[in-house]
Amino acid sequence: MNEFAETAPYYATYRPGIPDAAVRLLTKTVADRQHPVLLDLGSGTGQVPVALHQTFAEIDVVERDAGMLAEADKALAGLPDTTVRLHNTAAEQFTPPHPGWSADLVTICRAFHWMDQPAVLSLLDKCTAQDATVTVMGDGSLWTARSPWTDALRTLIQEYTGTDRKAGKDKTYAAHDRPYREILAESAFAETEKHTIPIERIWNPETVIGYLYSTSFASRTLFGERVTEFEERAQALLAEHAADGVLIEHARFDVLLGRRP
Repeated sequence: MNEFAETAPYYATYRPGIPDAAVRLLTKTVADRQHPVLLDLGSGTGQVPVALHQTFAEIDVVERDAGMLAEADKALAGLPDTTVRLHNTAAEQFTPPHPGWSADLVTICRAFHWMDQPAVLSLLDKCTAQDATVTVMGDGSLWTARSPWTDALRTLIQEYTGTDRKAGKDKTYAAHDRPYREILAESAFAETEKHTIPIERIWNPETVIGYLYSTSFASRTLFGERVTEFEERAQALLAEHAADGVLIEHARFDVLLGRRP
């Protein structure tokens, strides 16, 4: 079962994009390319290619969920001077669009956990330029955030879904127990560097609830017939914690770059 079934519209509207500092960092990796090619794996609704499209002549978007890919198609439609190809498949099953194709930058944002990581890295070894960069990046979530309002929100969610973090209907989230840097070190892209970008996000009760419905741990389907009740209680809880209607999240965005030695 897809962990993100029925979440695509919420994902497209309420998921935070990638920070400007990450955009600048990734742009530098292809600064010397005449015709740079981006491969975005586990693209969701296309946030990464939307942020980077001005830098790339070609963009290949890979997403296994058709609803997510449809949202990415909307977001990327009509980009000038950029060839965009959509691939409705899992990252592990990606096939280059034509012989001789290779990517200069590969991005995997908030999705590496869901993949067969060694298989994906092995595939990338066969379809990237010799000096390509593979980027694994992401941040935490409002489930892992630690502040009075996020702690209270998590407790409320657990009343409805159980103590363990869900990963879609009838599945429990399996915590990742190995640093991604170690995993890349065992691949062709063993030369790594890590960048940590501090971020401050501004939320309000409406955007928080929309974000929750975009996730695998608090999608609407998990609340079943009690979804309206949950939403009313969440609205009240968030309003109580908000200052002038605003909720602040302090987080960090990690960018791990891997290259061939």
